[in-house]
Amino acid sequence: MNDWKLAHGFYTATLTPLKDDLQIDNKKLIDHCTYLLECGCDGIVLMGTTGEANSFSVAERQDALDRVISAGIPAQKLLVGTGCCALPDSLNLTRHALSKGVGGVLMLPPFYYKNVSVDGLFYSFERIINEINDPLLEIYLYHFPQMSSMPIEFKLIEKLLNHFPDHIAGIKDSGGDWQNMLGMHEKFSNFRVFAGTEKLLTNVKKNGLAGCISASTNISSKVAAKLFHENENQKTLQNKLNNLRDIVSSYPMISALKMVLARHLAQPEWLNMRPPHLPLKKEAADKLFDELEVVGFPEEFL
Repeated sequence: MNDWKLAHGFYTATLTPLKDDLQIDNKKLIDHCTYLLECGCDGIVLMGTTGEANSFSVAERQDALDRVISAGIPAQKLLVGTGCCALPDSLNLTRHALSKGVGGVLMLPPFYYKNVSVDGLFYSFERIINEINDPLLEIYLYHFPQMSSMPIEFKLIEKLLNHFPDHIAGIKDSGGDWQNMLGMHEKFSNFRVFAGTEKLLTNVKKNGLAGCISASTNISSKVAAKLFHENENQKTLQNKLNNLRDIVSSYPMISALKMVLARHLAQPEWLNMRPPHLPLKKEAADKLFDELEVVGFPEEFL
């Protein structure tokens, strides 16, 4: 059985702050990652969906990782998104992440072409693993069919584990289907399953899954960390998280989260996003904050 580098636990998929010229604001990114770890996160997903990863070039993504690690964020606490449509991009990002000693890489399948067979997806991961050819490579598959239109099916996981048991470490399941997550956990040994929403944290703990990777915990990580690591007030904490998640997910998620940080921190630069994302309009933002206030935000979350 492999002793995977990445710890079990609760992870936040960090937002990526931008300057007014839409370049990455590395100082704010470092400050935010530091804050998330101080709140009790076991680690951070860098350059995932929430971080607008596919809106950045390979060079920008590599530079962001370099700067975060150079600033003192522990590399082993980072799960770094490296999956792209173009094989050379995935290879370059993965090699670079490995050279920095990260805890693992989170890999989307090549998602532009639809209705790809299991064999086709297997071939993609096979080429990456064989060309990287590094015993330290630990891949976490990224199942997010609502975004990628490319599900990670059980047949693919089984085939990958049969061929590459030392490299396929687990999965982030953002599909929202608890039975799918539980089924993977029960079927595949030494395969870590991370739920893609904190709404399932109680279920994750009860059933022994690896943990949770969440977007909305950019603004609720203190509560989520208490729920995952402590045993008191579990129902109350879970309800708090559920209420907040339901609110922010009723808006474009990245726009809503950035709006919350922009207003709460009085830092309007947090509103900046790469196209095609847009900030919330004032009417929607006001409504968002009215709804959040009802559930105790920010006092009970930040």
